[in-house]
Amino acid sequence: MLQLRASIPDEQVGSFQRLLGRQAGVRRVIREPDEVVPGSEVFVADVEPAAADPLIEAIDQLGVARDDFVLAKLDVVAPLRHLGGEHGGAAGFAWVEIVGQARANSRPLARYLALINVAAVIAALGVITGSSILIVGAMAVSPDLLPICATCVGIVSGRRSLASRSFITLWLGLALVVVTAAILTALLKLTGLLPDDFRIEDSPLQSLAHTDYSTVLIALAAGVAAMLAFETRASAAVGVAISVTTIPASAYLGVAIGAGAVGNADGAVVVLVVNVGLLLVSGSGTLLAQRWLPNRSGAPV
Repeated sequence: MLQLRASIPDEQVGSFQRLLGRQAGVRRVIREPDEVVPGSEVFVADVEPAAADPLIEAIDQLGVARDDFVLAKLDVVAPLRHLGGEHGGAAGFAWVEIVGQARANSRPLARYLALINVAAVIAALGVITGSSILIVGAMAVSPDLLPICATCVGIVSGRRSLASRSFITLWLGLALVVVTAAILTALLKLTGLLPDDFRIEDSPLQSLAHTDYSTVLIALAAGVAAMLAFETRASAAVGVAISVTTIPASAYLGVAIGAGAVGNADGAVVVLVVNVGLLLVSGSGTLLAQRWLPNRSGAPV
């Protein structure tokens, strides 16, 4: 469920109230004087997710300033059911919410770079020691699901700047994994902590640099899971499944470079490029299906 809060000047109060009254999926409208801004009134209303996009469009057409209203997401505790009839319910799809999340995760923020760097160190050590547990740990830490999904949103919505910004953020993160893994491996080699007989081609995790039918299927499935998790804010739980297609291959590539075995890194590059491409294809396809197909209650998205 979403909640609209708006501060409307007196001259627009009548038209705004009529807008809310005729807008499908808007309920429980409250109107009261604005105690902070003289000559204005505050409106509060519950908005079903499926009704959010046409409501925002109607408010924009009315000429209400963007700083005068906000649409927030509420966690519904009760009743645990769809909250309304023919125009969708609490589990509907709000495009405006997805775009907002994408914009928030399209830039390489400090937290994103810090987490991706931590994931790189853990994954690199996992490749060096042949530890699958460390690889899984690195995948759990990695936040690469966020720019992947933000790129899909930009592609589907036709927002080129959003898509390109998110795509650059994604590859910046993966490049950081490669660089960090390479530097760590080189330092271990220089200090003698890397075993003299270490050969990355003999690693138990050498499958990270091989592409086969399972690579394609896993990436396609992961893209669907990524988009659904992004929409429901379950990215922390699903991030492991997404990163299985990106972080391990990036770390393998970095370790190969740091160990001086660049010739064995070609496979990891192919795996990485194929996986990212398929993630974007399946993620965008999932979003397209949700955007254009009717939801379960029959309302257009």
